[in-house]
Amino acid sequence: MTVNMLISFVLLMLMAMPVGYSLVISGWTALSVFGSMPSSMVVMKIFQPTQSFPLLAIPFFVLSGSLMMSGKLGQRLVALASMLVGKYPGGLGQVNVVGSTIFGGVSGSAVAEASALGSMLIPWQKREGYPGAFGAAVTASSSVIAGLMPPSIPLILFATVSNVSIASLFIAGVLPALMLAIGMMTACYVTGRRRNFPRLTLKYTAQEVRSTLITALPALLMPVIILVLLRTGIATPTEVSIIAVAYALVVSALIYRDLTLARVVGALSGTVVTTGMVMLIIAAANIIAYILTSGGVPQAVAQWAVGTLGNPILVILAINLLLLFIGMFLDLPAAILLLGPTLVSIANAIGMDLVQLGIIMCVNLSIGLFTPPIGTTLFVASAIARERIGAVVRELIPFYLVAIAVLLLISYVPALILY
Repeated sequence: MTVNMLISFVLLMLMAMPVGYSLVISGWTALSVFGSMPSSMVVMKIFQPTQSFPLLAIPFFVLSGSLMMSGKLGQRLVALASMLVGKYPGGLGQVNVVGSTIFGGVSGSAVAEASALGSMLIPWQKREGYPGAFGAAVTASSSVIAGLMPPSIPLILFATVSNVSIASLFIAGVLPALMLAIGMMTACYVTGRRRNFPRLTLKYTAQEVRSTLITALPALLMPVIILVLLRTGIATPTEVSIIAVAYALVVSALIYRDLTLARVVGALSGTVVTTGMVMLIIAAANIIAYILTSGGVPQAVAQWAVGTLGNPILVILAINLLLLFIGMFLDLPAAILLLGPTLVSIANAIGMDLVQLGIIMCVNLSIGLFTPPIGTTLFVASAIARERIGAVVRELIPFYLVAIAVLLLISYVPALILY
């Protein structure tokens, strides 16, 4: 049954069918056609995982991010980042990274961040004399920081397949996200200095910087509020997500005063589409997980990995190589939900903390978002910049090196995560 499912899934993917539909059809075929489960039971298996209270956090966090990012907030954050780092070599690239880090604490979605920031910053960088491919490379790579900064949607998904605390994952993701940000800003600085990219020459007074910081403060406080509420146990992740929506509405209506009915409708529409795609994959992945678990695949793979490789260092290296490869071809949510149960079994077998495994998975699969041939943020940024994929990939080499360095650190220095 497992083999039939895998063959069906691969064939459907080769036919360019969306991942969610490929999972549903291959799982249903394996259970109903080659197995003995009635179709009605398959339908129940599909809808069962969607009836989860913690998963309600996903649409509410997406909605709060949409409400915050669609108004004047983006312009305020870009202005603040420009004042802080725009004057340094590669300054506009560093503005992009700082903006991505801050937006990551609002949106939780790398693709949404790449679209929102890229449409603002890439044309600006090109007007200032930066190569379009470089601007696309910075946007494509730095936007994945959203996958680690609270409220990270990938970390919520990992929590659903591993039964790990969402709060623990959110807290553990902050330092790796900042490490990525610092590393990418360094890459921008070195590249800008070596290639003599233009710098911003505008002068800002201390009063202007202070004023801009105050106007951007509501956005900067959102991830802090989320972490404080979760760390102190005042609210559950789902309750925090609802608080985040209320906070976004109040900030937009009373502080920035740019909340309109059109913005609310647009945010709700985008939330429905995003949530629908994620929930389809969650529902479909439950069938696949059931088939794999019934066949004892996760336990068998864990026993093979430990018995063959033996050394936990080699097991972790094999996990990283597998995830880097899978991330090049499979969407991040689908990869987490499909590989999660098997990798959890392997982690338990070698004594790895599941929080560390969750961060390792998210970093690996986030790298896949800006890696060809199917890197989502890579294609979004390249389309905005109107640059060839090959040219953008060449500019991405320093950012790949930064991401791999951070990945190795969190893989073999768990103290960076488990604090």
